[in-house]
Amino acid sequence: MREKEVEQKLVKAVKHNGGVCWKFTSPGTAGVPDRIILMPFGKLAFVEVKAPGEKPRPLQVSRMKLLKRLGFKVFVLDNPEDIEKILKEVMEK
Repeated sequence: MREKEVEQKLVKAVKHNGGVCWKFTSPGTAGVPDRIILMPFGKLAFVEVKAPGEKPRPLQVSRMKLLKRLGFKVFVLDNPEDIEKILKEVMEK
């Protein structure tokens, strides 16, 4: 399975659960997560999508750590079976 396929499954699942999953780009800032999940009631998370078995690059890890320090939920998704678990965590208080 390719990264694009994992990403498409994430977008579909988020939409099915009432949210949006936008492609996230930040011109001038490399290494930001691929997707931002926006769910009802102001729930937000960032997701770095990878092909199965792939790991984030060091700069991506650094950006994710920064987002976590700022209080955001951040996930690495390389297995479509983890999507429901991620969405459940996003919707928690």
